[in-house]
Amino acid sequence: MNSMKGEVVLNIPAEKAWEMYRDNDIISKINPQMLAGAEYIQGDGSPGSLRVFKLGPAVSNYVKESTQKIEKVEMGQSVTYRVIGGELRGLYDPYKVTFSFVPVEGKENEMCIAEWKAEFEPLTPATPPPEKAKDAALGFLKWFDKFELRY
Repeated sequence: MNSMKGEVVLNIPAEKAWEMYRDNDIISKINPQMLAGAEYIQGDGSPGSLRVFKLGPAVSNYVKESTQKIEKVEMGQSVTYRVIGGELRGLYDPYKVTFSFVPVEGKENEMCIAEWKAEFEPLTPATPPPEKAKDAALGFLKWFDKFELRY
């Protein structure tokens, strides 16, 4: 299986970033140009739950919607999901993503590292790695800092 990852440093505690990521109302307001809405269509965010992300105009030329089945949750730290619907599912199978929020040592109450990691298998040899998905995810995570000031 192929994999890629990236990370950004956020000037908010990991606990706050975690809350923002898991709350559909908050995550939908962070940057509606990138993520227009999120909804748990089955379950409450625990393993087995289904969550739909409706992407905004800034990324909808690449992906309009993504249905995700949550596979693993480490409370306050990370969530892993498998994409089961949407455009990415037509390019990769499987396509699994883990979002992690790790406190920065010595600055636990101020900063965290937000990491995006994907494991994927392209459906055809011509399918490129999901660089656009990585860039969009990391770009979105950077907005957590700006939003937290208003939150």
